[in-house]
Amino acid sequence: MTLKLVRVLLGERSNVDRFEVVLLGQAEKFYNKASDDLVDRLNLCFEDLEISPFQGPNIKLLKTPKSVRWYRYRVGKDRVVYEIDREAKKVGVILILHRSSVYRGM
Repeated sequence: MTLKLVRVLLGERSNVDRFEVVLLGQAEKFYNKASDDLVDRLNLCFEDLEISPFQGPNIKLLKTPKSVRWYRYRVGKDRVVYEIDREAKKVGVILILHRSSVYRGM
């Protein structure tokens, strides 16, 4: 998977504390077709998710069946839907869509 992600290390913070952000299926397709402005905003989102995927001003736990714990990150009019694997320290980005269509079918 080839991504245009820009990694920024924050001061002396160790990579051990960070989560790895992985784009899955549709999310990767959306990201690769996105405008440069949106890619820059998504990269900031991914940097936030690497540090703290559980809480933040743009993060919300979605109301889904109990077997699934999906979160959403607001990026302007677009939404990044993701799940977290705590043991593997990974954030799996499932969807990136406009807010008008992201919640359909959930």
